Amino acid sequence: MNVPLAERIRPQNLDEYISQGHIVGPNGSLTTHIKRGFIPSLIFWGPPGIGKTTLANIIAQHSGRPFYSLSAINSGVKEVREIINKAKQQTGLFTTKNPILFIDEIHRFSKSQQDSLLGAVEKGWVTLIGATTENPSFEVIPALLSRCQVYVLNAFTKEDLIQLLERALTKDTVLSTKKIELKETEALLKLSGGDARKLLNIFELIVNSEDEPICITNDMVEHKVQKNTVRYDKTGDQHYDIISAFIKSIRGSDPNAAVYYLARMIEGGEDAKFIARRLLILASEDIGNANPTALIMANNCFQAVNIIGFPESRIILSQCVVYLASSAKSNSSYEAIGKAQALVKETGDLPVPLHLRNAPTKLMKELNYGKEYKYSHGYEGNFVDQEFMPEEIKGTRLYSPGLNQREHGMRTFLNEKWKGKYGY
Repeated sequence: MNVPLAERIRPQNLDEYISQGHIVGPNGSLTTHIKRGFIPSLIFWGPPGIGKTTLANIIAQHSGRPFYSLSAINSGVKEVREIINKAKQQTGLFTTKNPILFIDEIHRFSKSQQDSLLGAVEKGWVTLIGATTENPSFEVIPALLSRCQVYVLNAFTKEDLIQLLERALTKDTVLSTKKIELKETEALLKLSGGDARKLLNIFELIVNSEDEPICITNDMVEHKVQKNTVRYDKTGDQHYDIISAFIKSIRGSDPNAAVYYLARMIEGGEDAKFIARRLLILASEDIGNANPTALIMANNCFQAVNIIGFPESRIILSQCVVYLASSAKSNSSYEAIGKAQALVKETGDLPVPLHLRNAPTKLMKELNYGKEYKYSHGYEGNFVDQEFMPEEIKGTRLYSPGLNQREHGMRTFLNEKWKGKYGY
């Protein structure tokens, strides 16, 4: 049987599992649950080839529970219900040994397919473990998400990937019998894009194409796999490089480059929702109040591509990209919240001034809650000078209007109202 290298050396227990020490290390947040056999429903979120499926298998094996596995790519409500019915027959409502149902790429399940899981998870017929490469806040329905604990799996470090290669050389029953020198690893790591499965597949491909003794070098790796590399790997370096160039082109007000990189992503099979989400963030971070319509445009774009999908979504995305790239830019709101959060971390939970506190009870009124508060609409121009910051940081300015036409108007307004107090 021709079993791939990645499968042959798949970890069978936590001691063999590489990386994710924050979750399954000695002090990991999930380690105690696994050792005690008390496993809540989980969502593993992380990049491809990071060990989500492997970790689910280890959990099931350690707990001794029945294990069912589905892929959201080729499974639907029918398959989910069949497994739930089997689970109901195998376990009682209050048993701690209920079966584990693992669903790979759970973000690909539609709302109705995810709804079909709710009852079984809530009643304890199954313990759900879902794996996703997409943000579960966007891709998993709130009702299901609230019943699961989300664990973020981090990308492999360079050291993790080299450890995987060394483990393959020493632990694999096939490779350990060959004369292999791992002289250079940079090309292997680059081509894998941090995906352990892809790394091991490339490594095995190279080893099988060479006669012993084998010396792995960067030039050899690049030569061997050059003809098999794709123009756009939406899970590897190309993914991150192109989305970075895309965002920077829009920020730099170059609609031509922005549309070019948009086309690269579309032709490479990138998810339209991923592109639209990035546009939504950019509209606020890089344009903000220089043109508030940009956020409305980006939000409408996000909603539209969710409804329509490709190929027509390319037109909507292009319209939004051109608009955002051609818009006035400002990151003043982005910088303001960054400064504010830094100030909060530095100063802690400062008491809210008494005059700004609500006073719904008699006791609160006796404690001067709300006393001396000035209702702005009761004054000329709907404004009256009063302090809103806590005493310890009064007079602090966090927002600095950008140098654009719209925020120039905001600067003028604020300076007139505050009579230059904050130096806008």
